Parts: sequence; C-alpha cells; structure tokens
Amino acid sequence: MKFKEDSKVFDGAFASMNLFGTILPLEFGGARKETLACRDTAWFGTTLCCSPVYEVTGPDAPAFLASISTNKANFAEMAPGTSKHMLMCNERGYMIADGVCMCREAGVYRTYWLAPVLTYILEGAKAQGTDVTGTWITDEYFFQVDGPKSLEIMEDATKTNLHDLKFARNKQVQVAGTPMTIHRLGMSGCLAYEMHGAEEDAEAAYTAILASVEKFGGVKQGFRNYVVLNHTPAGYPNQFQHFAYDLYSGDPAFAGFAKQNCAPQIVYGSAEAEPGIMNVTPFDIGWGGCVNLDHDFVGKDALIAAKDSHRQAVTLEWDADDVADVFRSQFQGRGEEPYEPIEAYHDAYNGAAAPGIYGCLVQADGKTIGHAAGRCYDFYDQRMLSLAFIDPAYAVEGRELSVIWGKPNSRQKTIRAKVAPYPYFDGEWRNETCDVDKMVPPFKG
Repeated sequence: MKFKEDSKVFDGAFASMNLFGTILPLEFGGARKETLACRDTAWFGTTLCCSPVYEVTGPDAPAFLASISTNKANFAEMAPGTSKHMLMCNERGYMIADGVCMCREAGVYRTYWLAPVLTYILEGAKAQGTDVTGTWITDEYFFQVDGPKSLEIMEDATKTNLHDLKFARNKQVQVAGTPMTIHRLGMSGCLAYEMHGAEEDAEAAYTAILASVEKFGGVKQGFRNYVVLNHTPAGYPNQFQHFAYDLYSGDPAFAGFAKQNCAPQIVYGSAEAEPGIMNVTPFDIGWGGCVNLDHDFVGKDALIAAKDSHRQAVTLEWDADDVADVFRSQFQGRGEEPYEPIEAYHDAYNGAAAPGIYGCLVQADGKTIGHAAGRCYDFYDQRMLSLAFIDPAYAVEGRELSVIWGKPNSRQKTIRAKVAPYPYFDGEWRNETCDVDKMVPPFKG
C-alpha cells in the first residue's frame, strides 16, 4: 500500500518513515497522548498498511494450510467472516511465522504477516504437486481504530449497526460509498477494529473515518507509538518486540531465503549472550490455545514434547528506583561509565525501524530462567513494564526476579522486577470479552 505525498494520512505528523517500502507517519501528538487514547477515547492508525498480505486459493488450499499450521485442521469449514490467529513452526517446534488468516469467501484465505515465510513453503508444496496458488496483495489499505469509543466511531463512519460483530469476526460494510471489510481485532487490549479496503478507496475511507474519530474525541497515532506501547500492556507478544523467529537453523535453503526476504532476527541487550533463548514455542508465550495436536503439521512431534515442559508468559513491573538509577548514571560525569540509556519510551523508540529485538536475561536463584522484552512505559498505570517468558516455577504474582539491563561487555545493571498480572491491562473494555450491547445503543441510522 502506498499513500500519495499529499494524503491526509500525513496531516499533522511531524515526521514520516519508510517501513518495508510503505511511507508512514511517525508521530503526531506525542507518546503519552497517542497511547492513552486507547484507554479513554480511541486512536486511529495506519501503521499496518505496511503488512505483507498474501492470499491462498486452490482445491488443496485447506489441506495445505492445515499441514503447516498448529491450529485446528478445519480450514475447509471456515466460513466467510471468520479468522484464525495462525501459527507456523519448524520441526524443532519453534515459531517461524504468525499472523491472521481470514476467510474472505469459500476457499479464499487472505493472510497477514504469514508471508514471506508462507510463500517459500507454498512454492515448495506446488513443486511437489499440491494444487494451491499464492498471490501477493499489494493494493489494500489496513486502518485501525482502537479504544472504548471505537464502536461508536465505526458505526458513525459506516452508518451501520456493528453490535453483532464478535471478537475476531469480520463483515462487509460501506464507508464513504466504498466497500470495506471491518474486523473486530486490535493490539492494545481494548475494544478495537481493523479496516481493509482497496488502495484506490483509501483516501475517501480515511477521510470519513477520521471525521468520526475527531467527532468522538479520538486522535491519530503514528508508527512509533504503535509498536510496543500497545502490545506489552495488552499481553500480545509480537515477533518484532518480544521474541525471535527461529529462521536460521535447519534447512540451509530456507535459512538463505529468510536472510534475504524476512525481517532480520537480531538480538540486542543482555540476551545477546544467549540469543537462542529468544526463540519460542507457542506454549512459551501463552499461545497453547492455538495448538491442536489432533492433526499432522510441521513441528507436531516437538510440540508434543514441549506441551508439558515450557516457559510461561508473565508481565514484569520494573522497580522504579532501579530504573531511575540507570537513568541517573548518564549524569555522573566522565569518571563513571553510564549504563545503557533507558529513558526512551520503549526500546525501539529512538530507532523505530531498527532491525532487531532488545532482550534481557531474567534471573532468579543465581540462574537464568528466561528472557524479558518489550520494555516500555505504561502511561495508564504509570509503570515500566515488559513481557517475560520464564520457568513456570517462578511465574508467581508478586515474586521478585532480576532483569539484566545492558549489553555484554558493557556496564550492566541488575534491575529488580516483580511478576505482575498477564495480561496487565484487563479492563472493562477488554476486546475478547467486552459485551458491546452494554456499551451504547446500536446505530439506527
């Protein structure tokens, strides 16, 4: 998806950036304003217009998708308007891709963030005689509205009653006289919607939705404040922020493809000392519900073994005094080596498109028990948070652990961190459980 230089998308943005070939607004009103909107009104974003979108069709498409997905093997039974959080693993049981698989019509599956890994595997299957076709979709816009006012905003923009739309379901609507797919999904943990339509309709759709966003007090959000600041408090692990895909082990041909075509899996921070710790199974990050062992798929044997022996996902609250000590070290004069800076709102804030994941080793009782990543300010609860994936024996709320801050061969700080609820934000408008019928009356035109 490419926006014109004079697109309204960039109005009010103080900078823009190139992400995977798509120019996106970087920031509008600052991290605090753009982030807190998802807790009281809503933010409106275009960040996911950079998404790799790949459609899978053909007589063998359902069976093919089942053979590479950990999810329940019922792709043939998916009805239009439904979706899956689809996970792909290698033979070691480690994740190599995850994203949304949306059934648009019978036998037509549009995927988001599963390619380019999916393209490599599909082309290999075709070479072996599988009757399946993959098509890149490059002319689709992908907008998001996220926050407790998002339902009212989107009903106002589409002039449609959306109360019937359940979590992870989608339907066809009209906005500004153009067709659009609206999908109830989001990344802040709050009620949210994603919108998909043709690139040629993007400007009209954006203008109409923005008018409704502003009508209900919402704000625009840029890319820099979308990453991390949404995912960590919401308890939604993300491949660019919290864990690394295991793309370079095993098959040399696949590893070569991944190095050329996938986002680099570079690990920074104290986890550089044990980079493999950032590779995860679905069980390690709390996605065991997306693993169904009743069918054959790549990595099944390894996941059977991992089912009863894996890490556990938790939220960590970082000790305020220890964080302040890291910050204070920047101002102690030349005689003291400062710790690595920690004052940015999140670890990718100052280099928003840096090709790497900042990981910290987590320790207890003198040993490493997992890793933490996605460190960020939580403006809502006023804490420094991260997600962590640790030995379940230590995943006890209130338990104090140690996070090692700083790269190897530099001055490192042991930061105290307390195990906190996961997900951290579990408020009244939590998207998976929110009963929209209790919010506002349905739109009546």
